[in-house]
Amino acid sequence: MIRSELLAALAKANPELRADDIERLVDVFFDEIAQRLAEGGRVELRGFGAFSTRERDPRKGRNPRTGESVDVPAKRVPFFKPGKEMRARLNVG
Repeated sequence: MIRSELLAALAKANPELRADDIERLVDVFFDEIAQRLAEGGRVELRGFGAFSTRERDPRKGRNPRTGESVDVPAKRVPFFKPGKEMRARLNVG
C-alpha cells in the first residue's frame, strides 16, 4: 500500500471528513512517530507493534562499482517489532 491508497481507504471509511483533513491527520501521525524516533524514543501501538531505533556499529564496506574498501560510519536505523495480534493475523491458516 502506498500513501495515496492509505488516504483513499481512510476517506472511504470516513466520508464525513474532508480529504485535506485526512491528509493532515496522516501527516501528523507519521511526523510524530518520526520525531519520537529521532529523539531516541520508542512508539508502541498496542495490537500493531512497536517502532524503535537500533545502533549499527561502524564497519568496513565495499564499493560495488570499484571493489574499493570504504569505512561505513556508525548509525541509528529504524526498527519495527510486530505485536502479538499482528503476528497472529499474518499467520492465520
